[in-house]
Amino acid sequence: MDARMTEPEPTGGRDAGLSSLGGGRLGAARAACVALASVAATASVLSLPARFREYRSLTDYAPGVRDTVRANLAGLGVSVDFYAAYLLAFGFLLTLVCFVVGAAIFWRRSDEPMALFVAMLLVLLGATFSGSIGALGHLNPVWDWLNGILNAMSIAFMFLFFYLFPNGRFVPRWTRWLVVLILVYAAPTALFPDSPLSPEHWPALPYAALFATLLLTGIIAQVHRYRRVSSQAERQQTKWVVFGFTVALAGYLAVISIQLVFPSLEPGTLADFLGIAIALGCMMLIPLSVAFAVLRYRLYDIDVVVNRTLVYGILTAMLVAAYLGGVTVAQAALQAVTGRAEQSQLLVVGSTLTIAAIFQPLRNRIQFFIDSRFYRRKYDARKTLDEFAAKLRDETNLDALSEDLADVVRETVQPAHTSLWMRPEPGPDTGKGQMPG
Repeated sequence: MDARMTEPEPTGGRDAGLSSLGGGRLGAARAACVALASVAATASVLSLPARFREYRSLTDYAPGVRDTVRANLAGLGVSVDFYAAYLLAFGFLLTLVCFVVGAAIFWRRSDEPMALFVAMLLVLLGATFSGSIGALGHLNPVWDWLNGILNAMSIAFMFLFFYLFPNGRFVPRWTRWLVVLILVYAAPTALFPDSPLSPEHWPALPYAALFATLLLTGIIAQVHRYRRVSSQAERQQTKWVVFGFTVALAGYLAVISIQLVFPSLEPGTLADFLGIAIALGCMMLIPLSVAFAVLRYRLYDIDVVVNRTLVYGILTAMLVAAYLGGVTVAQAALQAVTGRAEQSQLLVVGSTLTIAAIFQPLRNRIQFFIDSRFYRRKYDARKTLDEFAAKLRDETNLDALSEDLADVVRETVQPAHTSLWMRPEPGPDTGKGQMPG
């Protein structure tokens, strides 16, 4: 058992959380999951025509921006209908991924209460993220009511997820009392959306304080659980979920930030089309990473994925910056010499060849930096093994080599004890030697 697991996991009672479900309550939870998924899926499909009409009329944009969007689309030779279909398709694709992953978790792990909770969370996220159900509000107020309930439930489930994942128990135990704050946030939003009790109508400071409290306590709960309670498998599950959420939110915020920093990247431009695809592609990492964590099917080492993401993410950013910087500087220098502002194809080809030439050396340097800064233990072990392999080619003294081998094993693997057994040579005095570690 890990020495850091100082807080015993509760086995029953009020502290057991979702893990206490069983028998009839588990069956009721399954029925509730199926009912919720059916309502959400039906509403999501029925809302597609209404959401398409909203996209086509560009109602998501301010009146002064709509003409700009139409002009940008006309410049690309793209119709407003195609743009609306593009937006609808990506939003529905994210919804479909959430539904499919939730169904897979339900199918494979419906006997586990935490898996049912995660399946319902994914269904709620898929139904509410694109805002399609809200488009039905003009047809009947019931749809507005349903949309408010689903949105409130998705937020409440998200905060509860931080308190319960991965084993379904409230850890630390005091987090179960924060359910009261979640109800304060979610219940008025769902049941009385137009009431002053709804947090959406609160002043900015109390609303931000409530939201920040729930978010911060969720992060603290996950850190505490990871360091003191979780088993090795549960830590791997946590790493997958944290990786998915971090990359998804970072990618989504990066696209929004670029659009704010560069106003020329207006809606309806080619950059807008690309940004929508990247943002929604990043958001799909949330259901996919949760699926890896919950299903636990061939749970790959997340450290390898994080390492590669860091390396190739930094490498891509540096190569793009070098390419754009090289083209810009070379073009400015050429303009100063020739007096012409045209972009030379020779500059583009030269910059491309330069990027190709520095790709591998730059990748190796970034890999070295990441390993030495963030994966020091693995880096030191690899370095030790490389040094021993070099010594192995030159060392001829068997006793010295045996001592070096034992030292390398102790330094890299760190076992409780080591023993070296050597194969006996054929002959009358065969035997075997042992070198204690």
